[in-house]
Amino acid sequence: MRTRIITALALAAVVLAVLLLGPSWMARALFGLFIAAGAWEWSAFLSAAPHAMRLGFVVLVAALAIAARVWLADGAAFLLLMEVCIAWWLVALAWLLLWPQRSGTLPVAVSGLLALVPTWVALTRMLETWPRGAQWALFVMALAFAADTGAYFAGRFLGRVKLAPQISPGKTWEGVFGGLLLAMAVAFAGGRWFGVPLGSFMPLCLAAAAFSVVGDLTESMFKRASGLKDSGRLFPGHGGVLDRIDSVLAATPVICTGLTWMGVAA
Repeated sequence: MRTRIITALALAAVVLAVLLLGPSWMARALFGLFIAAGAWEWSAFLSAAPHAMRLGFVVLVAALAIAARVWLADGAAFLLLMEVCIAWWLVALAWLLLWPQRSGTLPVAVSGLLALVPTWVALTRMLETWPRGAQWALFVMALAFAADTGAYFAGRFLGRVKLAPQISPGKTWEGVFGGLLLAMAVAFAGGRWFGVPLGSFMPLCLAAAAFSVVGDLTESMFKRASGLKDSGRLFPGHGGVLDRIDSVLAATPVICTGLTWMGVAA
């Protein structure tokens, strides 16, 4: 527990410093490193692929992310990408319900592209075009991490009813509700800070937090199918990069789509 908390605080300090104090290129680079590391870890799900294939997957993710950021600069095109990404996470939810049916390498690879690429595009667009973009990017991560953190502690101390025992035995329904509750506290504070209507903003954040649970379970599903306990070992007490950003991957397109519909962002 102590190692987990120290690592979380160190990560938070780095992200806060880069987003709020550093130039925008540094934040884009940091997000790029997270996505590239996540792509490398995702490539471990590709049926014991050789290192060359795994590296190729990382290059593909990076190339598509940069191309999508350029090609989808138009607001309508960006919104369509976010909506497609939401549709993918709904497919992932159905996939979770059907598990343990196995899928081949190609569906897992496509899943990684749909999870990783839109997130980098969305976060960098926030930084470059949204008013108070760095703060919005920070909020998206804080909301997803709140759902994750609340679920961890509520599940640890109150958890009784298993959420998906075949996929992630440690997760419970009590943890889910605890995570949603903490996420709603962050959403309320964020809504007041940004001055957006809470009547529409709170349900949006609740939906994003619920999607973050799907993101967490989806990564757990792929890890279990690959025989992995953690996606990596980069962060002591937490595991790999995917173990930290899986909830962000699913929450980001929901927030971006909702804020666009609300007229807060374009």
